[in-house]
Amino acid sequence: MDLRHISFRLLEVFMSVVKTRSLSETARQLYLTQPTVSLQIKRLQEEIGEPLITMQQQKLQVTEAGLELFRTCKQVFAHFEDYQDFLAELRGGERGRCKIAMVNTAQYILPKLLGPYSNLHPHVELPLEIGNREEVLARFERGEDDIYVFSHPPSLEQAQAARFLHNPLEFIVPNNHPLLNKKNVTLADLMPYRFLLRENGSATRMLFESELQSRGLVLSDGVKMASNEAIRVAVSSGMGISLLSHHVLPKDDNSYTKLHVIDTDIASQWYFVMRTDRHISHAARSFLKFAQANLEHYLDTKWVRNELHRLHLEPKS
Repeated sequence: MDLRHISFRLLEVFMSVVKTRSLSETARQLYLTQPTVSLQIKRLQEEIGEPLITMQQQKLQVTEAGLELFRTCKQVFAHFEDYQDFLAELRGGERGRCKIAMVNTAQYILPKLLGPYSNLHPHVELPLEIGNREEVLARFERGEDDIYVFSHPPSLEQAQAARFLHNPLEFIVPNNHPLLNKKNVTLADLMPYRFLLRENGSATRMLFESELQSRGLVLSDGVKMASNEAIRVAVSSGMGISLLSHHVLPKDDNSYTKLHVIDTDIASQWYFVMRTDRHISHAARSFLKFAQANLEHYLDTKWVRNELHRLHLEPKS
Protein backbone atom coordinates (compact mmCIF):
# COMPACT_ATOMS: atom_id res chain seq x y z
CA MET A 1 0.00 0.00 0.00
CA ASP A 2 1.42 3.39 -1.05
CA LEU A 3 -0.77 6.26 0.14
CA ARG A 4 1.24 8.74 -1.97
CA HIS A 5 -0.83 7.71 -5.00
CA ILE A 6 -4.12 8.77 -3.41
CA SER A 7 -5.45 11.93 -5.08
CA PHE A 8 -7.06 14.84 -3.28
CA ARG A 9 -10.13 14.36 -5.43
CA LEU A 10 -10.65 10.83 -4.04
CA LEU A 11 -10.32 12.16 -0.50
CA GLU A 12 -12.71 15.01 -1.23
CA VAL A 13 -15.33 12.55 -2.48
CA PHE A 14 -14.80 10.31 0.55
CA MET A 15 -15.17 13.21 3.00
CA SER A 16 -18.39 14.31 1.36
CA VAL A 17 -19.79 10.76 1.56
CA VAL A 18 -18.97 10.59 5.28
CA LYS A 19 -20.53 14.00 5.94
CA THR A 20 -23.71 13.38 3.96
CA ARG A 21 -23.94 9.61 4.54
CA SER A 22 -25.32 9.50 1.01
CA LEU A 23 -23.77 8.63 -2.35
CA SER A 24 -26.51 10.44 -4.24
CA GLU A 25 -26.16 13.64 -2.20
CA THR A 26 -22.39 13.58 -2.68
CA ALA A 27 -22.90 13.20 -6.41
CA ARG A 28 -25.24 16.21 -6.42
CA GLN A 29 -22.92 18.44 -4.38
CA LEU A 30 -19.80 17.57 -6.40
CA TYR A 31 -21.55 17.56 -9.80
CA LEU A 32 -20.80 13.88 -10.38
CA THR A 33 -22.92 10.88 -11.24
CA GLN A 34 -23.71 8.39 -8.49
CA PRO A 35 -21.85 5.54 -10.31
CA THR A 36 -18.77 7.80 -10.46
CA VAL A 37 -18.96 8.39 -6.71
CA SER A 38 -19.30 4.65 -6.07
CA LEU A 39 -16.33 3.93 -8.34
CA GLN A 40 -14.11 6.48 -6.60
CA ILE A 41 -14.94 5.13 -3.16
CA LYS A 42 -14.10 1.66 -4.43
CA ARG A 43 -10.75 2.87 -5.80
CA LEU A 44 -9.94 4.56 -2.49
CA GLN A 45 -10.73 1.42 -0.49
CA GLU A 46 -8.48 -0.58 -2.83
CA GLU A 47 -5.64 1.90 -2.30
CA ILE A 48 -6.09 1.84 1.49
CA GLY A 49 -6.56 -1.92 1.63
CA GLU A 50 -9.35 -1.64 4.20
CA PRO A 51 -13.13 -1.18 3.95
CA LEU A 52 -14.02 2.45 4.67
CA ILE A 53 -17.80 2.40 4.38
CA THR A 54 -20.37 -0.37 4.47
CA MET A 55 -24.10 -0.59 3.79
CA GLN A 56 -26.15 -2.03 6.64
CA GLN A 57 -29.93 -2.17 6.29
CA GLN A 58 -29.69 0.31 3.41
CA LYS A 59 -27.82 2.79 5.62
CA LEU A 60 -24.29 3.91 4.97
CA GLN A 61 -21.95 3.15 7.89
CA VAL A 62 -18.36 4.35 8.32
CA THR A 63 -15.85 1.78 9.53
CA GLU A 64 -13.15 2.42 12.13
CA ALA A 65 -10.55 2.79 9.37
CA GLY A 66 -12.90 5.17 7.57
CA LEU A 67 -13.42 7.36 10.65
CA GLU A 68 -9.68 7.62 11.23
CA LEU A 69 -9.11 8.52 7.56
CA PHE A 70 -11.85 11.15 7.85
CA ARG A 71 -10.14 12.73 10.88
CA THR A 72 -6.80 12.69 9.06
CA CYS A 73 -8.35 14.27 5.97
CA LYS A 74 -9.90 17.06 8.03
CA GLN A 75 -6.47 17.93 9.41
CA VAL A 76 -4.81 17.79 5.99
CA PHE A 77 -7.50 19.88 4.29
CA ALA A 78 -7.43 22.38 7.16
CA HIS A 79 -3.67 22.82 6.63
CA PHE A 80 -4.26 23.38 2.93
CA GLU A 81 -6.97 25.93 3.69
CA ASP A 82 -4.43 27.73 5.88
CA TYR A 83 -1.97 27.53 3.00
CA GLN A 84 -4.55 29.03 0.63
CA ASP A 85 -5.02 31.89 3.10
CA PHE A 86 -1.23 32.32 3.23
CA LEU A 87 -1.02 32.46 -0.57
CA ALA A 88 -3.79 35.03 -0.70
CA GLU A 89 -1.90 37.22 1.79
CA LEU A 90 1.36 36.64 -0.07
CA ARG A 91 -0.15 37.63 -3.41
CA GLY A 92 -1.79 40.62 -1.80
CA GLY A 93 1.54 41.80 -0.42
CA GLU A 94 0.56 41.06 3.19
CA ARG A 95 3.37 38.53 3.71
CA GLY A 96 6.77 37.74 2.31
CA ARG A 97 10.03 39.67 1.95
CA CYS A 98 10.81 42.97 0.29
CA LYS A 99 14.60 43.20 -0.10
CA ILE A 100 15.87 46.74 -0.63
CA ALA A 101 19.40 47.95 -1.36
CA MET A 102 19.96 51.70 -1.11
CA VAL A 103 22.73 54.26 -1.38
CA ASN A 104 23.92 55.75 1.90
CA THR A 105 22.07 59.04 1.71
CA ALA A 106 18.73 57.33 1.04
CA GLN A 107 18.77 55.87 4.56
CA TYR A 108 17.78 59.34 5.81
CA ILE A 109 14.61 59.31 3.68
CA LEU A 110 13.39 55.78 3.02
CA PRO A 111 12.53 54.92 6.66
CA LYS A 112 9.88 57.65 6.48
CA LEU A 113 8.10 55.37 4.01
CA LEU A 114 9.16 52.01 5.41
CA GLY A 115 7.88 52.77 8.92
CA PRO A 116 4.24 53.46 7.96
CA TYR A 117 4.29 50.62 5.43
CA SER A 118 5.59 48.18 8.03
CA ASN A 119 2.88 49.23 10.47
CA LEU A 120 0.24 48.44 7.85
CA HIS A 121 1.91 45.18 6.80
CA PRO A 122 3.48 43.74 9.97
CA HIS A 123 4.07 40.28 8.42
CA VAL A 124 6.26 41.61 5.60
CA GLU A 125 10.00 41.32 6.22
CA LEU A 126 12.08 44.31 5.09
CA PRO A 127 15.77 43.37 4.96
CA LEU A 128 17.86 46.43 3.99
CA GLU A 129 21.33 46.75 2.51
CA ILE A 130 23.07 50.14 2.61
CA GLY A 131 26.22 51.11 0.71
CA ASN A 132 27.75 53.58 -1.70
CA ARG A 133 26.75 53.68 -5.34
CA GLU A 134 29.37 51.17 -6.45
CA GLU A 135 28.33 48.68 -3.78
CA VAL A 136 24.61 48.98 -4.57
CA LEU A 137 25.35 48.78 -8.29
CA ALA A 138 27.25 45.52 -7.70
CA ARG A 139 24.21 44.10 -5.88
CA PHE A 140 22.01 45.21 -8.77
CA GLU A 141 24.25 43.47 -11.30
CA ARG A 142 24.05 40.26 -9.24
CA GLY A 143 20.27 40.62 -8.87
CA GLU A 144 20.37 40.19 -5.09
CA ASP A 145 17.42 42.43 -4.15
CA ASP A 146 13.89 43.38 -5.21
CA ILE A 147 14.27 47.17 -5.14
CA TYR A 148 17.29 49.45 -5.46
CA VAL A 149 17.51 53.14 -4.58
CA PHE A 150 19.97 55.17 -6.67
CA SER A 151 20.60 58.83 -7.34
CA HIS A 152 22.04 57.79 -10.72
CA PRO A 153 20.28 54.61 -11.87
CA PRO A 154 22.26 52.17 -13.99
CA SER A 155 21.76 52.64 -17.71
CA LEU A 156 21.31 48.95 -18.35
CA GLU A 157 18.72 47.26 -20.52
CA GLN A 158 17.30 45.28 -17.61
CA ALA A 159 16.92 48.36 -15.37
CA GLN A 160 13.46 49.87 -14.85
CA ALA A 161 13.69 53.18 -12.95
CA ALA A 162 11.27 55.82 -11.71
CA ARG A 163 12.12 59.10 -9.99
CA PHE A 164 10.60 59.81 -6.59
CA LEU A 165 12.61 62.58 -4.88
CA HIS A 166 14.73 65.62 -5.80
CA ASN A 167 18.09 65.59 -4.02
CA PRO A 168 19.73 69.04 -3.82
CA LEU A 169 23.31 69.24 -2.52
CA GLU A 170 24.39 71.98 -0.12
CA PHE A 171 27.73 73.41 0.92
CA ILE A 172 28.34 73.51 4.66
CA VAL A 173 31.12 75.35 6.50
CA PRO A 174 32.15 75.89 10.15
CA ASN A 175 30.21 78.65 11.88
CA ASN A 176 33.29 80.88 12.02
CA HIS A 177 34.44 80.34 8.46
CA PRO A 178 35.79 83.47 6.66
CA LEU A 179 33.64 82.86 3.55
CA LEU A 180 30.58 83.68 5.64
CA ASN A 181 31.74 87.30 5.62
CA LYS A 182 32.12 87.38 1.83
CA LYS A 183 29.37 88.44 -0.54
CA ASN A 184 28.60 86.59 -3.76
CA VAL A 185 30.68 83.51 -3.02
CA THR A 186 31.57 81.51 -6.14
CA LEU A 187 32.70 77.91 -6.49
CA ALA A 188 36.22 79.11 -7.30
CA ASP A 189 36.31 80.88 -3.92
CA LEU A 190 36.02 77.47 -2.20
CA MET A 191 39.03 75.89 -3.90
CA PRO A 192 41.72 77.07 -1.41
CA TYR A 193 39.95 75.37 1.50
CA ARG A 194 40.12 71.76 2.64
CA PHE A 195 37.17 69.73 1.42
CA LEU A 196 35.83 66.76 3.39
CA LEU A 197 34.66 64.20 0.84
CA ARG A 198 32.91 60.87 0.83
CA GLU A 199 34.82 57.83 -0.41
CA ASN A 200 35.36 56.99 -4.07
CA GLY A 201 32.18 55.45 -5.42
CA SER A 202 29.92 57.93 -3.64
CA ALA A 203 27.36 59.51 -5.97
CA THR A 204 27.70 62.88 -4.16
CA ARG A 205 31.45 62.87 -4.69
CA MET A 206 31.00 61.81 -8.31
CA LEU A 207 28.65 64.75 -8.94
CA PHE A 208 30.98 67.24 -7.27
CA GLU A 209 34.09 66.07 -9.10
CA SER A 210 32.19 66.18 -12.40
CA GLU A 211 31.20 69.79 -11.69
CA LEU A 212 34.80 70.74 -10.87
CA GLN A 213 36.14 69.05 -13.98
CA SER A 214 33.60 70.73 -16.26
CA ARG A 215 34.75 74.12 -14.95
CA GLY A 216 38.47 73.43 -14.84
CA LEU A 217 38.69 73.75 -11.05
CA VAL A 218 40.99 71.72 -8.79
CA LEU A 219 40.77 71.26 -5.02
CA SER A 220 43.81 72.31 -3.06
CA ASP A 221 43.17 69.80 -0.29
CA GLY A 222 40.76 66.91 0.15
CA VAL A 223 40.17 64.48 3.00
CA LYS A 224 38.18 61.28 2.53
CA MET A 225 35.65 60.39 5.22
CA ALA A 226 33.47 57.31 5.56
CA SER A 227 30.05 58.74 6.43
CA ASN A 228 27.85 61.80 6.25
CA GLU A 229 27.72 61.93 10.06
CA ALA A 230 31.51 62.01 10.31
CA ILE A 231 31.64 64.85 7.77
CA ARG A 232 29.05 66.90 9.69
CA VAL A 233 30.99 66.50 12.94
CA ALA A 234 34.29 67.34 11.23
CA VAL A 235 32.85 70.49 9.62
CA SER A 236 31.40 71.54 12.97
CA SER A 237 34.86 71.13 14.50
CA GLY A 238 36.48 73.38 11.91
CA MET A 239 38.33 70.63 10.05
CA GLY A 240 37.10 71.72 6.64
CA ILE A 241 34.09 72.37 4.40
CA SER A 242 31.90 69.94 2.50
CA LEU A 243 29.05 69.29 0.08
CA LEU A 244 26.24 67.04 1.34
CA SER A 245 22.70 66.12 0.41
CA HIS A 246 20.09 68.48 1.79
CA HIS A 247 18.28 65.42 3.14
CA VAL A 248 21.13 64.38 5.46
CA LEU A 249 21.29 67.79 7.18
CA PRO A 250 19.05 67.94 10.27
CA LYS A 251 16.93 71.09 10.35
CA ASP A 252 17.79 71.88 13.97
CA ASP A 253 21.56 71.35 13.70
CA ASN A 254 23.24 74.72 14.30
CA SER A 255 26.78 73.37 14.64
CA TYR A 256 27.64 74.42 11.06
CA THR A 257 26.32 76.89 8.49
CA LYS A 258 24.95 76.34 5.01
CA LEU A 259 26.83 78.43 2.46
CA HIS A 260 25.11 79.81 -0.63
CA VAL A 261 27.36 79.65 -3.70
CA ILE A 262 25.90 81.92 -6.37
CA ASP A 263 27.20 80.15 -9.46
CA THR A 264 26.62 76.56 -8.41
CA ASP A 265 23.47 74.48 -8.18
CA ILE A 266 24.27 70.78 -7.87
CA ALA A 267 21.47 68.27 -7.47
CA SER A 268 20.49 64.74 -8.35
CA GLN A 269 17.30 62.71 -8.30
CA TRP A 270 16.53 59.58 -6.32
CA TYR A 271 15.03 56.66 -8.16
CA PHE A 272 13.43 53.36 -7.29
CA VAL A 273 14.94 50.78 -9.62
CA MET A 274 13.89 47.20 -10.39
CA ARG A 275 15.34 44.54 -12.64
CA THR A 276 13.03 43.55 -15.47
CA ASP A 277 14.63 40.11 -15.80
CA ARG A 278 14.14 39.06 -12.17
CA HIS A 279 11.13 37.91 -10.20
CA ILE A 280 9.96 40.76 -7.97
CA SER A 281 8.24 39.67 -4.78
CA HIS A 282 4.59 40.50 -4.16
CA ALA A 283 5.68 42.37 -1.02
CA ALA A 284 8.05 44.56 -3.05
CA ARG A 285 5.29 45.41 -5.51
CA SER A 286 3.01 46.17 -2.56
CA PHE A 287 5.59 48.55 -1.06
CA LEU A 288 6.07 50.42 -4.35
CA LYS A 289 2.30 50.82 -4.75
CA PHE A 290 2.18 52.15 -1.19
CA ALA A 291 5.01 54.58 -1.99
CA GLN A 292 3.28 55.74 -5.16
CA ALA A 293 0.12 56.54 -3.20
CA ASN A 294 1.82 58.08 -0.16
CA LEU A 295 5.03 59.90 -1.17
CA GLU A 296 3.45 63.32 -0.73
CA HIS A 297 2.02 62.32 2.64
CA TYR A 298 5.25 61.15 4.29
CA LEU A 299 7.98 63.11 2.47
CA ASP A 300 8.53 66.84 2.05
CA THR A 301 6.26 67.77 -0.86
CA LYS A 302 8.75 70.45 -1.94
CA TRP A 303 11.13 67.72 -3.09
CA VAL A 304 8.77 64.90 -4.13
CA ARG A 305 8.91 63.91 -7.80
CA ASN A 306 6.40 61.09 -7.98
CA GLU A 307 6.92 59.21 -11.23
CA LEU A 308 6.31 55.72 -9.85
CA HIS A 309 3.52 55.21 -12.38
CA ARG A 310 6.35 54.48 -14.82
CA LEU A 311 7.10 51.21 -13.05
CA HIS A 312 5.32 48.07 -14.19
CA LEU A 313 4.05 46.84 -10.83
CA GLU A 314 1.64 44.14 -11.94
CA PRO A 315 3.17 40.64 -12.04
CA LYS A 316 3.59 39.07 -15.45
CA SER A 317 0.87 36.59 -16.24
